[in-house]
Amino acid sequence: MVALAPPSPGLARPDPRRVTLLLALATLLLALLSLGTGAAGLGPAELLSAWADEGLDRRAQVILWDIRLPRLALGLMVGAALAVSGALMQGLFRNPLADPGIVGVGAGAGLGAVLAIVLGGLLPAGVAAFVGAHLVPLAAFLGGWVATLLLYRVATRGGRTSVATMLLAGIALGALAGALTGILVYLADDRQLRDLTFWGMGSLAGASWPRIGASLPLILPVLVLSPLLARGLNALALGEAQAAHLGIAVERVKRFAILGVAAAAGAAVAVAGGIGFVGIVVPHLLRLLGGPDHRHILPQAALLGGGLLVGADMIARSLVAPAELPIGIVTACLGAPVFLWILLRRKGGMGL
Repeated sequence: MVALAPPSPGLARPDPRRVTLLLALATLLLALLSLGTGAAGLGPAELLSAWADEGLDRRAQVILWDIRLPRLALGLMVGAALAVSGALMQGLFRNPLADPGIVGVGAGAGLGAVLAIVLGGLLPAGVAAFVGAHLVPLAAFLGGWVATLLLYRVATRGGRTSVATMLLAGIALGALAGALTGILVYLADDRQLRDLTFWGMGSLAGASWPRIGASLPLILPVLVLSPLLARGLNALALGEAQAAHLGIAVERVKRFAILGVAAAAGAAVAVAGGIGFVGIVVPHLLRLLGGPDHRHILPQAALLGGGLLVGADMIARSLVAPAELPIGIVTACLGAPVFLWILLRRKGGMGL
């Protein structure tokens, strides 16, 4: 297993509280810029001017409250959920290459979404009408949750969960899900193939207040409660036996981390599709900046992950306006070079 490495001892670490404040301010600035970015031609200056002079007209109100604000809120939620989930997984597995996909969320959610897109037309009319446009997100969330519970059950024996077994079982489950997905893709028609392609690349275009309301009860508790696992994750960096000697309830930390990631990352993938690199890169950058203490990494990951996804969404909406790129393409273009740079810079410390 690849061990997490601390930053170079010769580098002075900034004050964690100052880093958190700067991240909060940067995220707030990006949020304000996001509200003024879009194809409708209402920039930040126009919005502020209209608001200060005579208030927003009906068109501007619809654009702001029904399109841009839900999109901003969803971007902040999804980015925070993916980044915090990545930090939890890297701390639990003591592996800088870990991400939420290790617990089966990505594979299960992808298979669930493909099932809904390809076979959703076979549902009874009453069920299809009841579920409506929420069929794909619901199927994706259920797929991710079922996959995580299956992996957790396979890796748990006698009340003890083996993270190594979960990692290997996750690889096998991912291969199986990929094979089943391939079969369904082979059966799909042209329209379904297009839907599958765009869902797999991720997007915030479907943001709405009902969708946010459905995912918020799953994401918000994980974001708020995850810092309670910080002491346990810090102790696990020494090894499970040492953590147990320090009084850490190791199995409880594992259980809460795995189920929390399943809830938060599963909901994020369900409402936004496949968005890569946020869960891997954000915790890495924070460790380089301030060290491996999860008391600071977890809240900072929520801020940096949310701000990163909001910034990526602004780029996705601006590059080919009035159309937009899938946000997963933007995060991959931004995240892959950064991740490669981190690997090259830290390969000695990570034993690669």
